[in-house]
Amino acid sequence: MTKSVHDRLAELGIVLPSVTAPTATYIPTKAFGSTLYVSGQVPKVDGQMKFVGKVGETISAEEAKEGARVCAMNIVAQLYAALDGNLDRIAGCSRVRGFVNAAPDFGGHAAVINGASDLIVEIFGEKGRHTRTAIGVGSLPHGVAVEVDADFEIAD
Repeated sequence: MTKSVHDRLAELGIVLPSVTAPTATYIPTKAFGSTLYVSGQVPKVDGQMKFVGKVGETISAEEAKEGARVCAMNIVAQLYAALDGNLDRIAGCSRVRGFVNAAPDFGGHAAVINGASDLIVEIFGEKGRHTRTAIGVGSLPHGVAVEVDADFEIAD
């Protein structure tokens, strides 16, 4: 018998954060058919922006990787809210996109976004394996070091 996602979260010692309302004109999740799209999540912890800075200048790649993990935690919290707490409806993660607020000569984008990818796979196992894009950008909202969005397939 496979473990439920709830059991996996407990085993990993993960407590999902509360979701907060968007700060602009968008919605946090949207379902089209069997795909559930999760809007970009920033490393917000207890209502405060964390991991602020430009990677490779004012924040290290390791710190940004932890920020990407926080973004993924917020993604899972949005999934939890959208699915009325039933994360076992996740059939798979199809794609993750990570944006890194990077110095012009920074080249470790993929390593930073591994923070998000690794958490999604830890939580969902094989269903969490996904395609991915890791992109360096000149700035991000609120000056954060990283932002991550994701697409999931849901089962009825």
